[in-house]
Amino acid sequence: MFDDIQKRLTSAIGKFRPRGLLTEANIQDGLREVRTALLEADVNYKVVQDFMARISEKAVGQQLIKSVRPDQQFVKIVHDELLALMGPTDPSIRFEKSGTTVLMLCGLQGAGKTTTCGKLAKALVAQGRRPILVAADLQRPAAVEQLKVLGQQLEIPVYSETDSNPVKVCQNALVEANRQNRDTIILDTAGRLHIDDELMGELKQIEKKVKPHHVFLVCDSLTGQDAVQSAQAFNEALELDGVILTKLDGDARGGAALSIRQVTGVPIKFVGMGEKLDKLQPFDPQRLVGQMLGMGDIVGLVEAAQGAVDQEEAERQQEKLSKGKFDLNDFRKQIVMIKKMGSVNDLMGKIPGMSQFKEKMEDVDADMEVKRIQGIIDSMTQKERANPNLIDISRRRRIAQGAGVEAADVSGLVKQFDGMAAMVRQISQLSMMDRLKALTGLGQAAAFNPNARLISPKQGTGKRLTPKEKAKLQKQREKDERKARKEVRDQRKQSPGSPE
Repeated sequence: MFDDIQKRLTSAIGKFRPRGLLTEANIQDGLREVRTALLEADVNYKVVQDFMARISEKAVGQQLIKSVRPDQQFVKIVHDELLALMGPTDPSIRFEKSGTTVLMLCGLQGAGKTTTCGKLAKALVAQGRRPILVAADLQRPAAVEQLKVLGQQLEIPVYSETDSNPVKVCQNALVEANRQNRDTIILDTAGRLHIDDELMGELKQIEKKVKPHHVFLVCDSLTGQDAVQSAQAFNEALELDGVILTKLDGDARGGAALSIRQVTGVPIKFVGMGEKLDKLQPFDPQRLVGQMLGMGDIVGLVEAAQGAVDQEEAERQQEKLSKGKFDLNDFRKQIVMIKKMGSVNDLMGKIPGMSQFKEKMEDVDADMEVKRIQGIIDSMTQKERANPNLIDISRRRRIAQGAGVEAADVSGLVKQFDGMAAMVRQISQLSMMDRLKALTGLGQAAAFNPNARLISPKQGTGKRLTPKEKAKLQKQREKDERKARKEVRDQRKQSPGSPE
């Protein structure tokens, strides 16, 4: 997410590292890159102009604070202005103290409006609300059926009618909601491929007759300035209460997120971060700005881990590690947990300081690498996973055939795992704080080093490695392993007798 703008902003900030003072002369190169980054991110031109004027005014001539590098000062300025750009936001929904609260969702076709209705309903149920979904989109084929399917999945009632019109459907839904004692109504209204008078007229009639308490516009963040322009048009017609940005997890630019508030004055309330019904999040500018500046997203990382980690299994793994035990079965469980947390590249983007390693691995399909490793392990027997030393030439060939790789790939995985298991056993004897320090060293030396992948059957060009290149790569791996083991030994020397 936001990979393009992150690279540009990181490059701009890097220009200030050797400086001792932010001056009008040396700041121009950096400002030029920031401006280019925002324009290429499809941020509104007027927004970019105002943004650059504020940054320039704050940055030029600012004295170097003791113990704070110029690039860090510049990061602070850009960070604060990006937050201000998206404005203060309140993702909460004000519900009526008595009676039914009506939420109306509108937007163009293809923005993900119907799915967002389901996501919003699921989020409201988690808050203790009793929502009902209303199928008022009678334009798009199968829209009603799609909403019914979502309702069945969520066990939430869906109100619909045949041979009717959207206004009557919404009006009758109010009566049905009261009959079923539902406290929240979510109206899924019709969209169009473009804004037209018929669409706006229909939405105005629903707003006039039903009087929704909140009107939310659903926008596809991948459309950039088109999303901003549609937000302007809808707001002029309906007076929006908020915007819901969908598909933000696939947005490499971020133009819509950075422009909508400034251009329309309408706050972003929620963002869609995936296709699943639990992937609707409150809009948090702080987290988005952190990712844009390569500062990571610890909150997002923790949330991903909480959703993926089985607490009982984690405790069993910890008990095994405390005894210095670690086999390929355990390694496979770690792989499954990582896959549940999401894309490997996305996870790296959420770890502070890992953006530089992410860039180095651009030619590496990390998710495919994880699948390949899991495939090799899955082709092994339980005995082979528990004791990789059993894997001889014939077993390697059998495993390779089952996993669709070469025997050398299996051998490479086993050799790398031997070193990893030894380091894990050593780390398990350290105190918790020292474990974190050691693992940080291991992560930089091996996990995020493109030359230290567990298996590396292909280069970025797609060609097989030559024997000479393989030998060179193996030497590099062994060097990385020695370095990592030395770091672990040093940690142990510094913390003799540390408690578990």
